[in-house]
Amino acid sequence: MDAHTLVIGLTVFVLSIFVGVEIITKIPPTLHTPLMSGSNAISGITLIGALLSAGSQHTALTALLGTLAVVLATINVVGGFLVTHRMLEMFRRKD
Repeated sequence: MDAHTLVIGLTVFVLSIFVGVEIITKIPPTLHTPLMSGSNAISGITLIGALLSAGSQHTALTALLGTLAVVLATINVVGGFLVTHRMLEMFRRKD
């Protein structure tokens, strides 16, 4: 990987962090549950990308970072679904 590719990759990464923070801080609490379900779907896509990255094995570093990404994306997906399920239980009628 040359320096130009690394600089572009880091620039996209840093800009995506800024955009993500701006989006998350502007969401009102009433939209949290529906958006949590949407973010779970996005995390599922992230999990697929992490699996591809871990399996490509270009270098030992990409395999290690891909495996770490798989673990973190899996925690995010499972935790997101558990939180969404728990929040939706609060709105169900009690018999």
